[in-house]
Amino acid sequence: MSDNEGVSQHMPLPDQLVRQLTERGVVATDEAALRRALEARVPGYNLFKLTLAATRRWKCRYRILLDAGYYDGQTVEEAYAHALLAVMA
Repeated sequence: MSDNEGVSQHMPLPDQLVRQLTERGVVATDEAALRRALEARVPGYNLFKLTLAATRRWKCRYRILLDAGYYDGQTVEEAYAHALLAVMA
């Protein structure tokens, strides 16, 4: 198994992200629910699984690109959470 496989299954969202999402009315923290919440608020986005070299350089495994910027995470859920919080701000 490579360094990137299976990561989201073993790393829950950081408590601070869960707290921020809850404060904004988002209670689900799974990938599908966060994706649907983001898709309801933006016309489109790109999700990238970064290469090993990029992972080392930027200290993240996933990156979401939106018109407003980019949002990184160690897991897909974390990247979605960061992007969702940004568009809800």
